[in-house]
Amino acid sequence: MREIVVDTETTGLDPGSGDRVVEIGCVELAHYVPTGRHFQRYINPERAMPPEAEAVHGLSADFLSKHPVFTAVADDFLAFIGDAPLVIHNAQFDMKFLNAELTRAGRPPLEWDRAIDTVALARARFPGAQASLDALCRRFEIDLSARAIHGALLDCQLLAAVYLELRGGRQPDLALAAGAGEASTPVAAPVARPARPARPHGPSDSERAAHEALVAKLKDPIWRH
Repeated sequence: MREIVVDTETTGLDPGSGDRVVEIGCVELAHYVPTGRHFQRYINPERAMPPEAEAVHGLSADFLSKHPVFTAVADDFLAFIGDAPLVIHNAQFDMKFLNAELTRAGRPPLEWDRAIDTVALARARFPGAQASLDALCRRFEIDLSARAIHGALLDCQLLAAVYLELRGGRQPDLALAAGAGEASTPVAAPVARPARPARPHGPSDSERAAHEALVAKLKDPIWRH
């Protein structure tokens, strides 16, 4: 089963007010496990970069001006994702931006039902708990040391690890390994044990005598009825 983890960085929060995509990252999964194939592009947004957005991802307008516009990378992006489901953290945000860019570039928008929202998965599994990517990485003990700032490809790699945990941890990976013929846990050889005769459970003569002596001391014992 092929899936694509997708993340974007943008100039702001609303494509309807002129905000644009400035980076796309994608990581390919097969049966929930990264294959090693990925797609990443920086994109010239053709507009100024708000300081608050640059503080999040560290991408300046000067740096991005040296990269292609979205129209130039749209076909490569669409070819990489193909018709696979898209695994996205807070899918509504990224899908909204990607579809705005695709529409502007004259390409068909992505179908909304292709998106698998990992925020929704996390909230269903851990009701009331924080569902940010950082919080989920801490919950699953995924290394966050490289995430000084946001980056689309790095966030995809982290989300791929989180998604695997949300889908049941390392079990899919282990199942694939077992199917490939890797060594399994050795099973101990059976130990030969000689048969033993049954132990006697009836009372001995001395035990019967002791019981009778005890009963004789009791007033109207039930054993005499």
